[in-house]
Amino acid sequence: MRLVLFDCDGTLVDSGRLIHEVMRRTFLAYRLPEPDYAATKSIIGLTLDIAIARIAGRPHVDDEVLSMTQHYKDIYGGVRATPGFQEPLYAGIGDMMAALAGNDGLVLGAVTGKSRRGLNLISQAHGFEKTFFVSRTADDCPSKPHPAMVSECCADAGIDAARTIVIGDSVYDMQMAVNAGAIPLGVSWGYGGVADLADAGARHIVRTPGEIIDWLEENDV
Repeated sequence: MRLVLFDCDGTLVDSGRLIHEVMRRTFLAYRLPEPDYAATKSIIGLTLDIAIARIAGRPHVDDEVLSMTQHYKDIYGGVRATPGFQEPLYAGIGDMMAALAGNDGLVLGAVTGKSRRGLNLISQAHGFEKTFFVSRTADDCPSKPHPAMVSECCADAGIDAARTIVIGDSVYDMQMAVNAGAIPLGVSWGYGGVADLADAGARHIVRTPGEIIDWLEENDV
């Protein structure tokens, strides 16, 4: 039995425009320079308070960052409901997830910097409510690249980290997998650069969701 843990933003769903718009509005509400899209992309995957602090150039999460974090959460739903700011699956993800969910040798899970509410919204929108046997979010664990999300999912599933594959688009996903003793598998279609994923320890980088199925069939880790 193997455990396959998926990142969410940039791996399963294309949420960059939504995250950037909520971040932009949050910074403007606090009279701070609005971030450009590159800055927003660079923090996708981190826990929200750490992400905001990093964009703002703060050395740590201070009281204003905590206030901004709450503001971001408060306006997120309204922005998400605006036409053009939904979180679509990347092409091929739906078919890939259905195929993996039907594989009796795999247990599927999610490890995301989203809140539990955010993961639930994605699951409900795309029919993943029964897909993830285990999951950890920003509400449950320290921010990536801390290994807790992976380690706790492994413990819940009863599967060793050495038999666990972490699939993601960011360096934080790859570093988290390495820190937990799991296998990092990068995807090229998200917000991280391919070279950066390789430098962060990706065992392999796939170009399409179908290649994930192929890699899992060819590599019995």
